[in-house]
Amino acid sequence: MTLDDYILQHTSPEPDYLYRLWRATNIHTIHGRMASGHLQGRLLKMLVQMIKPRNVLEVGTFSGYSAISMAEGLTGEGHLYTFEINDEMEDFTRQWIEGSDVADKITFIIGDAVKEAPRLGITFDMAFIDGDKRTYRECYDMVLSVLNPGGYIIADNTLWDGHVIDHAYDGDHQTQGIELFNNYVTNDPRTEQVILPLRDGLTLIRKK
Repeated sequence: MTLDDYILQHTSPEPDYLYRLWRATNIHTIHGRMASGHLQGRLLKMLVQMIKPRNVLEVGTFSGYSAISMAEGLTGEGHLYTFEINDEMEDFTRQWIEGSDVADKITFIIGDAVKEAPRLGITFDMAFIDGDKRTYRECYDMVLSVLNPGGYIIADNTLWDGHVIDHAYDGDHQTQGIELFNNYVTNDPRTEQVILPLRDGLTLIRKK
């Protein structure tokens, strides 16, 4: 047994629907490992239950795993708006979101969240950033502009397979984007943050 196996055995079970979505994502998409998966999915749901947001913004839907996980934690009139810039994912993702038990709590939008999210005219209590790593800083500034004071941002992949401390990847644009984002957030007086070494790195950020 590996430590990862032990962790999952002592984490709340992955719902069958999400397990089937995870398998389908890995079978039918090129980058299946991008799906949040069991551990991160349960964490995202619990964070929603803890924060109790009225509105959640997600940047980067991919196959819908994280959106469904977060929507499971919503209560009352809570709603999640999720943006995916890659229109080639729409057919796959939309059917899984619409087939879930929380479909009524999710609005799935194909488009650039940096441009389109502010046009919703909605303020958010929580946001999950998991889109193009090259534009993380721009996305962060956009999210802050629509985030209520005391709101939370969760940013995924902020350790980027350890590439952030490996100079062999200094010329990689996605690594550069993550490094720029991490340094920018660290020095931003508008927020406070902590990086969790979960999977590929997860940064929790609170707007002051």
